[in-house]
Amino acid sequence: MTNRRTFLGMVGLGAASVAGGGLLGGCSRDPGSTGTATNADAASAVVPDYKAVQLVQPDIKGTPPVADGYVRYPAQTVAAITEKPGTSGTPISATTPWWGPPPPATGQNAYVDAVNAALGVPIQFSVQDGNTYSEKVNAMVGARDVPELLVIPGWDIGRIARFSEGAHVLFEDLTPHLAKEKGANYPMLAGLPTAAWQDSVWGGKLMGVPFPTDSPFPYALFHRKDLAEAAGLADPTNLDELYAYGRKLTDPGKGVWAFGDIAAEVQQALGVPGSQQGWRKNPDGTITHKYETPEYKQAVEFMIRIHKDGLMHPDLAGSKGGDANALLRAGKVVCWQGGLGVWRGLQRDEARVNPKFNLQPIKVFGATAGQKPLRWQGTPGIIWTFIKKGVGQPRVEELLRVLNWTAAPFGTKEYELREYGVEGTHFTRAADGTPVTNDLYTKEFANQFGFLGGRPAVIVGGADVPNYAQDFLTWANDAIQYAEPDPWKGIKVETPTKIATIAQPTEDKLTDIMRGRRPITDLESIVTEWRNTGGDEARAFYAKVLADNGR
Repeated sequence: MTNRRTFLGMVGLGAASVAGGGLLGGCSRDPGSTGTATNADAASAVVPDYKAVQLVQPDIKGTPPVADGYVRYPAQTVAAITEKPGTSGTPISATTPWWGPPPPATGQNAYVDAVNAALGVPIQFSVQDGNTYSEKVNAMVGARDVPELLVIPGWDIGRIARFSEGAHVLFEDLTPHLAKEKGANYPMLAGLPTAAWQDSVWGGKLMGVPFPTDSPFPYALFHRKDLAEAAGLADPTNLDELYAYGRKLTDPGKGVWAFGDIAAEVQQALGVPGSQQGWRKNPDGTITHKYETPEYKQAVEFMIRIHKDGLMHPDLAGSKGGDANALLRAGKVVCWQGGLGVWRGLQRDEARVNPKFNLQPIKVFGATAGQKPLRWQGTPGIIWTFIKKGVGQPRVEELLRVLNWTAAPFGTKEYELREYGVEGTHFTRAADGTPVTNDLYTKEFANQFGFLGGRPAVIVGGADVPNYAQDFLTWANDAIQYAEPDPWKGIKVETPTKIATIAQPTEDKLTDIMRGRRPITDLESIVTEWRNTGGDEARAFYAKVLADNGR
């Protein structure tokens, strides 16, 4: 399932099924307990009318929903917003996640201070460790003590029981401000994809500002291509070759193991279903969960073999896990499934100290030669920014103007400042005009403003990552042909609490089998327990959602 440690992968396909304990006690209604499903078509009345803001024609076209790519930086950028959005002078409180060292605070951070000056109102960030962010969010939501702007990734929303109810208690309904033609008041927000806005509707109301995904894929099978090539290895093209690749690269005596977690990639190679956390609609109209398929058992058996033969780094195979990104940087792990969003930053930062560093996704392959894989798809929106309820209409409008600024697209001066900081302080320009960031940028930047207002999705290269845009689009435009059809596409499904609650404990038990901590003979009993404690109820729920929507 989606690894929350690599949020920058941008999609919470599997992790969104993880549920937390009961929150917001004392509320009289509990729609999260029984589940809801809002057809995206019905949401069209409460989302902004879309109007694209594309100032620069792409160098490489993405196959929708893959974003377009830009190899070259525009010779000139334009100011998209003429007036500073902040007018009150009152500091804005905001909480955001980050998967890296904590940045200096507002007032001690030249990057944050520069953007705040452009906004005309200071944002005081509380940047929290992304690996434990769900605990922080759960605590705030449970105490009903949230900042004016709260960023919540989709998988953490899945951990908040009764979120649909809680959202309406804690956060502002944005429908009166953004629905239909009102979105024109915030043109950068209106330029975000309609599908992402429709994914931001809870209980028939527009409750958050989405951060759209760059591609529909939760992750890719990444590897240190420089290390694989040094070992004389070609990219694997089936599971047997992947296993042989792992045997060749693993050398515990040198502290090197081939793999981090690759379980989801193995499942996709085998054609295991992934829609709505693992469901598939059969030709006869019934639905089956991945746990019930022979392909899933084959995936478990493959992972048992990987673990038994010592091909996974012991820190990652252990029950508490480890930092896959750090191990990958150090060359202690060569191959792992990672979010596509982590790619650019890792490549940029590591190439500064190791010019040979080459992080690449392996071309999608099936379990055997000629077998077609499936590529699971995530949701159009992957994280959301919520506005605290009760701050008053003038403040809501000011906050939306700020979010409108942070949503400025590629080719604008606002985008450049948000993404790269200040020229001469955080970046210099290459010969082609591309910003090349420095160590101060790496220290101060935690995507603080980028998380807030979304942005029209683009894949942007540059002198510091010269092959990134082309490599990304080459991989993604090939992978899209294997995208799994989703029978629930366009339906905003809020999983019943009971069903969501059983997901993570079940996954933990199955991971124990894959890691050799439980025998394979336990698989059948674990699946039976899952069916009896909510799996069959989930089957009925998801089948009813399809039937209610005429599918």
